[in-house]
Amino acid sequence: MLWDSLRKAFLITVLGLVVLASLVANPLHADESLDIRSSCSASSDLSANLVTIVQSPARWICGDQAYSLEDERALLRFDIGHDDALPRYLFSRRSALESIHLLAIDRDGAIRQTSFTAGELASSLRGGYFKASLPNITRDTRQVVVAFDLPSHRMTLERAYLSPSDLPLGPDLLRSLLLLAILAGMLSMPLIFNAAFYRVLHESFVIWHSTLTISLLLTIVVSSGLAVVLFDPPAMTLSWMTTVIFGLTVASGAMFTYSFIEPGRLHPLLRRALLYCAAWAMFLSTFHAIFPFVARPIQSTLYTAAFAPVLGIFILSVADALRRGSRAAKFQAVGYIPVIVAGSVRLITGVIPWLESNDAMLLFYVGCVCEVLFTTLGVADRFMTMKRQRDSARFEADMFERLSESDALTGLLNRRALERNFETYCAEGYRALAVLDLDHFKAINDVYGHGVGDEVLKAVAETIQADSQIHAFRLGGEEFVLLVRGEDAQLRAERRRQAITAAVADALPGLGQQVTASMGMTNAPANVGAGFAELYRQADRLLYDAKLAGRNRTKAMLSQGA
Repeated sequence: MLWDSLRKAFLITVLGLVVLASLVANPLHADESLDIRSSCSASSDLSANLVTIVQSPARWICGDQAYSLEDERALLRFDIGHDDALPRYLFSRRSALESIHLLAIDRDGAIRQTSFTAGELASSLRGGYFKASLPNITRDTRQVVVAFDLPSHRMTLERAYLSPSDLPLGPDLLRSLLLLAILAGMLSMPLIFNAAFYRVLHESFVIWHSTLTISLLLTIVVSSGLAVVLFDPPAMTLSWMTTVIFGLTVASGAMFTYSFIEPGRLHPLLRRALLYCAAWAMFLSTFHAIFPFVARPIQSTLYTAAFAPVLGIFILSVADALRRGSRAAKFQAVGYIPVIVAGSVRLITGVIPWLESNDAMLLFYVGCVCEVLFTTLGVADRFMTMKRQRDSARFEADMFERLSESDALTGLLNRRALERNFETYCAEGYRALAVLDLDHFKAINDVYGHGVGDEVLKAVAETIQADSQIHAFRLGGEEFVLLVRGEDAQLRAERRRQAITAAVADALPGLGQQVTASMGMTNAPANVGAGFAELYRQADRLLYDAKLAGRNRTKAMLSQGA
């Protein structure tokens, strides 16, 4: 049943991957032919006059540009051609900044300016972008200048563009959002499996896998247009949320690997290093989200580079676990490949200055699906393995317990089993107790040997347990106990005692003497709780009386109603 559900999840996930691949042909942005990209850039400190910079051609650098965050303010110039659609919004990647200023410059030199603080910036339907309304743009407008105060990431400058509108709320956008919603739903499926797994296993890796799945789900919601459609938070709120959730994703991934790889299949130093990686990732993301301007020109680069050791330790851990024969690591190695590639792209492009920053979001989405699919299969496989191990251990424990409660020679239960389950037997109606002892058994051992004596005991055991209303126990040597139920309990026990002689003679025809038994019998009165020790003491005293009376007989003391 479990594997059938997982196979269905696998097919749905494959379908999701095909759907995501289709996004390459229909990317989540407006018509790029209408977008206007920056042609020149400049920089200054915050005290510089924007109009003066705009009117100083020497301050501008045009052509291929390597954007820098060294100065407090970065300026981008967008030239508007005669055939260009008039833009209404500035769009750029979300990252921490203080404010932006937008200047519309007409051909006659007239300038219109609008400013927004970081908290006033709205989120765009295009995932990961903010938008800001431009001043009134007319056919006389020849340039738009955007000034970013204290930008914290090169991507904000590299990805800035002007456009007439946000993504149109049409069939294409709805289809894209629906596909992302389906992807988010697919990521929710493992949480149902994990809930079932945890009820059985109570293993920490199930919790960490759930945490990892939730963080990936939140990442998709926050980094896409779903967040804008669902609750439309300010752009900077989504920016710091993205940073914190990324740290949670890395930390939960490290903790999942730490707890998921089997004991003895990972070097202790690497396992301990994964704990440090989880703490380091949470510290980095939290610090970067709360204090984005501490070392602003290089902080984003340092923040990105600081995850390189985490990535390296994770790769080493999986490789070491594979080398040591870890079955769990095989699922992780396959599932994490797209995420590792996406992380490597982010790391390389975020650290090397002359490369344009690339967050590889499409690859990251595919990686989310692969990670959740294969690690869920890994968790299910580990669940089945551990369940088999626990079932086997429980079976062995039960077997050893049965052996500890059984007599090795006759197969009857022993005194330990009798005392342990006596109340249960009484509740089932077995209230009559008889102590049976073979007469002159020592003589048989002395004359014929212990081997013959053992055969006699086996024949006796088979005889006294032949009645379905009798439980037979061997207390040791030639002494047995019978628990009997029914109104004719004494008659049933007596029949078993008398049958011993014929049964032994039939089993051992060469035995030169008859084997008889003496028995003492009592019972627990109805509605009166009597313990095993008290009933045994009474029956044993009656057995002693039977021995004194000449053996091969029964002495009974049964209360009314037994």
